[in-house]
Order: sequence, then C-alpha cells, then structure tokens
Amino acid sequence: MSRFFVALLPPQDIQEYANQIKQYFADNYASRSAQKSPPHVTLQPPFEWANGNVSRLEASLREFASQQQPFSVILDGFAAFPPRVIYIDVVRSPELLTLQADLMAHMEASVGIVDKIGKKRPFAPHMTVAFRDLTKQNFRAAWPEFVQRQLHFEFTADKLTLLIHDGRRWNIKSEFGFLSAEQ
Repeated sequence: MSRFFVALLPPQDIQEYANQIKQYFADNYASRSAQKSPPHVTLQPPFEWANGNVSRLEASLREFASQQQPFSVILDGFAAFPPRVIYIDVVRSPELLTLQADLMAHMEASVGIVDKIGKKRPFAPHMTVAFRDLTKQNFRAAWPEFVQRQLHFEFTADKLTLLIHDGRRWNIKSEFGFLSAEQ
C-alpha cells in the first residue's frame, strides 16, 4: 500500500515562487513540512491504495481528466487556517468547485475512494506554504507579515496530477491531460 493524492499543480514559474515562500518559512519560522510536496491545490486528499493496482487508479483518473475542459485558476493573496496554516489563496471559481466535486464523485463511483471529512465540509481550495510544524507562536509572528502581502497569479488548469508518498515526501507519479490538452 502507498499513500496518494490528486491535485492541480501550477506552472513551473508559480511553483518556484511558492517554493521561495516555503523556504522563507523554513528559514524564518522553522516550518519545513510544506517543503515535502510540490506547490499544489489538493482535489482528492491523501488515501491508501494497493501498489499492485495503481494502473486501475490511473485509468480511472485518465478517463475522468479526458472529459474535463481546461479552465483558469486565480491565486490571490494569502489566507490562513489559524493557528497553524498559512496558504496562498485560491479563488473559488465555479469551474474549480465543479471539478473537485465531480472528481470526488468519480473516485467514489469508479474506484471506491471516499473522503469522509470532505463530504462534511465545503471545499476550501488553497496552496499551503506553512503548516503542521508552524508553531502557534510563529504563526502569530508570521501572519501579520503575510495578511497584507500582495500576490496575484493566473494559470490554466489543463491536467490532474497523481502524487505518491515515498515515506519522506510527495512526488509526481503521473499526470492526466484535460480534453483539449489531449489532442
């Protein structure tokens, strides 16, 4: 068994910017946990899956992605889940909310993966830059610095990414292009 999750990854330039922010938190606030995955917007939270059956999981994601239209994702400023998480805010567009809800339904129907917590609360798209090992004290020190900080990026989401945990960090396992990205 391995741990997996499904996400949208921004283009390389935005990943590099987000990684610089993560490094800033590591250097200034002793928060390194966010560095254990590429910058991403989680669509299907981590789940366990049999290593011998990954091709079935990938086939399901490929089928789903091939029916999706690319759409615009907007990153705008910073936000927080106090008292431990600071993230780049992701605008809750109808396209993003629909994609996430449809993916959850597809994963449950096609491969039996259910996010019980996600079914009970609304989807809050975000791109984490500090969490888990950010102490409450360091959160209180960092948040005033980031609450007013300007940030604005826009990118086209045109693929899903399946990530796998190797015991230390999350790595890209495979990517699945959306409708027009496939042609």
